[in-house]
Amino acid sequence: MGHPVEHASRGAAGSELPPGQRLQRGWPVTHYGPVPKFRPERWEFRVFGATADGDAHTWNHERFTALPYTTVVADLHCVTKFSMLGAEWGGIPARTVLELAPPASEVTHVMVWAEYGFSSNLRLADFAAERTLFATHKDGELLTAEHGFPVRLVVPQLYAWKGPKWVRGIEYMTADRRGFWEERGYHNIGDPWKEQRYSYQEGPGDGPGV
Repeated sequence: MGHPVEHASRGAAGSELPPGQRLQRGWPVTHYGPVPKFRPERWEFRVFGATADGDAHTWNHERFTALPYTTVVADLHCVTKFSMLGAEWGGIPARTVLELAPPASEVTHVMVWAEYGFSSNLRLADFAAERTLFATHKDGELLTAEHGFPVRLVVPQLYAWKGPKWVRGIEYMTADRRGFWEERGYHNIGDPWKEQRYSYQEGPGDGPGV
């Protein structure tokens, strides 16, 4: 597509798989609840919460998908223990959203909001990482509805549940707050290389009380 490609790989002792993961051929469909119906005339991407200017920022589908596009080659690690290696994701870098709708200086975390009120919390540093992407494409093709069309968040350094499908907005937060799965027993941070799957594994400072 003529867009820059960034390669992301991280492994130990020559392995590309985090501990406890298995290599997956293909891309299984995994999600909670039904697949939402996309209505472009109603779709809106919203950045709100502790923004630098105190205002919410919104894009309709046409404007959001017209933002600068890039591609990232990165792995996807599902907490259900499968890993898909070397996928090419295309979309809008999270850093672009941060530049267009900057957070206030005291922001430490973001809540990613998706259809049906689904949410996932991230440290601001993970959201702002170079490889974090609002993906619209995989391997040069538009995402299917089952895999998150029109937009899913890809956060390669964390387990895949931290990057929800069907994203609709970002809330800037000045204190951490658990998202949907984090309230239901999943680890607040979700680093696959540390095998941070469940909240009982959390140490001091890993997250707010369950």
